[in-house]
Amino acid sequence: MSTAQNAKLLLLIDGSSYLYRAFHALPPLTNSRGQPTGAIYGVINMLRTLLRDYDPDYVAVVFDAKGKTFRDELFEQYKAHRPPMPEELQAQVEPLHELVRAMGLPCLVVEGVEADDVIGTLTQQARAAGLRTVISTGDKDMAQLVDEDVTLVNTMSNTTLDSQGVEEKFGVRPRQIVDYLALIGDSADNIPGIPGVGPKTAAKWLRQYGNLDELVAHADDIKGKIGDKLRAHLDRLPLSRQLATIKCDVPLAVKPTDLRRAPPDVARLRELYQQLEFRRWLEELLKDESHEAAKGRERQGDDPAPAYETIFDEAALERWLEKLAAADEWVFDTETTSLSPLDAEIVGLSFAIQPHEAAYVPVGHDYPGAPRQLSRQRVLERLRPLLEDPQSGIIGQNLKYDLAVLTRHGIRLTGLRFDTMLESYVLNSTASQHDMDSLALRYLGRATIHYEDIAGKGSKQIPFNEISVERAAPYAAEDADVTLQLHHALWPQLDAEPGLRRVFLNIEMPLIPVLAEMERHGVLIDAAQLRALSAELETRMAEIAEQAYALAGAPFNLGSPKQIQEILYDKLGLPVIRKTPKGQPSTAEAVLQELAEDYPLPRLILEHRALSKLKSTYSDRLPAQIHPATGRVHTSYHQAVTATGRLSSSNPNLQNIPVRSEEGRRIRQAFIAPPGCKIVAADYSQIELRILAHLSGDERMLQAFRDGIDIHRATAAEIFAVAPEAVSNEQRRHAKAINFGLVYGMSSFGLGRQLGIDRGAAQAYMDLYFARYPGVQRFMDEIREQAHAQGYVETLFGRRLYLPEINSRNHQRRQYAERAAINAPMQGTAADIIKLAMLRCQQWIADSAIPARMIMQVHDELVFEVEADHVTAFIAEIRHRMSEAAELAVPLEVEIGWGDNWDEAH
Repeated sequence: MSTAQNAKLLLLIDGSSYLYRAFHALPPLTNSRGQPTGAIYGVINMLRTLLRDYDPDYVAVVFDAKGKTFRDELFEQYKAHRPPMPEELQAQVEPLHELVRAMGLPCLVVEGVEADDVIGTLTQQARAAGLRTVISTGDKDMAQLVDEDVTLVNTMSNTTLDSQGVEEKFGVRPRQIVDYLALIGDSADNIPGIPGVGPKTAAKWLRQYGNLDELVAHADDIKGKIGDKLRAHLDRLPLSRQLATIKCDVPLAVKPTDLRRAPPDVARLRELYQQLEFRRWLEELLKDESHEAAKGRERQGDDPAPAYETIFDEAALERWLEKLAAADEWVFDTETTSLSPLDAEIVGLSFAIQPHEAAYVPVGHDYPGAPRQLSRQRVLERLRPLLEDPQSGIIGQNLKYDLAVLTRHGIRLTGLRFDTMLESYVLNSTASQHDMDSLALRYLGRATIHYEDIAGKGSKQIPFNEISVERAAPYAAEDADVTLQLHHALWPQLDAEPGLRRVFLNIEMPLIPVLAEMERHGVLIDAAQLRALSAELETRMAEIAEQAYALAGAPFNLGSPKQIQEILYDKLGLPVIRKTPKGQPSTAEAVLQELAEDYPLPRLILEHRALSKLKSTYSDRLPAQIHPATGRVHTSYHQAVTATGRLSSSNPNLQNIPVRSEEGRRIRQAFIAPPGCKIVAADYSQIELRILAHLSGDERMLQAFRDGIDIHRATAAEIFAVAPEAVSNEQRRHAKAINFGLVYGMSSFGLGRQLGIDRGAAQAYMDLYFARYPGVQRFMDEIREQAHAQGYVETLFGRRLYLPEINSRNHQRRQYAERAAINAPMQGTAADIIKLAMLRCQQWIADSAIPARMIMQVHDELVFEVEADHVTAFIAEIRHRMSEAAELAVPLEVEIGWGDNWDEAH
């Protein structure tokens, strides 16, 4: 009996099917604690889409139960070939069930049967009750349930199957699907089927004979070898059909009309979203909660607005100034017209002293009809004593920006005490984001007003000065309020860990004004030289392209992965080393590098890529980044990005300029000294190996550094059992690869690839290395054990690197985390040392009479502009301060050069 189209809808979701598919189709996501979350995210995302698209009257998410089912009793080999559920998938099953229930969705798990059978039974009952049914699944077996009132939908392939769709896809009607499956079998479920019978043959037979019984009755009429196979295996068909048939009479404790969606358990959802770190959904949930709470207060006649004040007059400003002056700590924040502090005009300022209480002072909203505001100059002058007082306890989020903006407005912000972005970063550098909105979600369980909420998005976004004060004030005041609450949440955690406390107070916070000053001063660039380099690179790239076209036999786009894939693999037949997640031959950098060892075309493609990146990122872009007011390029340094504590930079990224290539040298030549000055570059020599010697305490390595011996030559002498003076260039190259490779946790396979030798020979080198440097082996073993035991490793100064996947069940991820555990104490200690050196050097420059400025920090190098007459004295002082930035068991050596440009200074 057909059900009317306006009948109520039952939505049945095959949770187990989607769980497997999401696990294999989506990237392997984990939260910051290493808990796998990718499959959960995929299934919940699909559920949200289904609920929005179908808005069902009744709904259930059905999962397979653990243990055997009746099919295992029918056939001992049923699903015998299936590997056990991966541990990382198993770990996601229970959290997914909890999330489904917290969403208010009935979650069904019935022992002794499969999810298919529960869905089949509910479908049958729904049909009898006059309900329409939509089954969401990726399982082809479910096609047997389809009829006028039952439809299949697969959200992962975005396909819908009704009766006609089933026939078009499989070549048989829904009621023939069981017989079709019995004939072709199912390798995944280990259903036998008839050998050699595929989908086309099965469909042809069923169209001809109607069903399996009739086919069996006419088995003798089937000609050829396929007929022989059918007749030889007729005894399989009854069991195969029974295994393929979905059971539609499972005793259930619920019926379809019981499966109503309940109100979500908001508290549990919030807890699970926070735990699993599903930020976007948590934010949606919190905003909904906030909206409902506000409506509740309105209904009760309460004022729904928080205790945020907008200051328009002198009396209110004076009242707040008195409160700020009396406070031990207070939050300060600016609202401006630009993200670039060199161009930013202050539009407003906000303060907070107590949680949930804040003020906003608009001073630059200039849209038509804007209310009268206090003078920016007047407000800044009244604030100046507080902002310039070193004893002021100023708290902020990304205070480097506020400091730079105030400097542009003639105020020196000196009373910096806490930066919540850096508090979060020092507390856990591996957390993905340290912006205020993310921190509010993570630590306060609070959704904040986003800038886009008040300013718009994309091309329609308006600058802050054009936003109405009514909309801007709650946003700006909330920023101050949330920053204060974040400090109250974060600082006790930092304060309880002496090592982290020291890193924050002695390294990260003092570095803020140093970085701000470097950014403000900028670097002088020779634009004409870069434009000439761009023209040369263009010519060279055209030559490479012509060579590549000749090898390929036709022109193609060297920047198109798809065309490269077609040329390399389809046309030229190069070996497929690795595939993409979608099963296509990979054209990734590492793959092309491997192919380039034996084939010229991948080598040319890589060279073209490198030159193209250099041209677009530096020689083309740097001249366009010269600021019109200063004539210099002003990079932005980021303290809260890398996991190890190293600084990163952007616009431009100074860390990625190639060191050894001729083109990289040409770019460095464009970083020039102003008239009357020289560029001085001071670089720590082999700092990470020196840190390894210190941390490992290996006597041979320590002695080599103490004696000032070339460490790579010393290592080669140890490994190859020759005198240091007898070490060949090739032996030194191998030793250098081992020294640096071990710092980064390189395996014998990786070392072999780098040196062009087989894995066995590489392993032999490593065995010799550890035999000669047993302290290094002991250190690495201990650091691995420590990482597994406590989940993090530390630098010499107490900075922590958390390793969420150090105890992962996935071997590959666990190995990666172990390599990171070995590298992090060395790279992180190097980062701490260069930061301490920056502080020492900047303090000396400020106190000395020598005209000099620190203008760049790149990896283990500091770059300065120094008046030419003072270079010799300056170098002596800087070497002294850098070499004493940390006390190690070996000397910290600093290589210093100078010249008219950065390249000459190397």
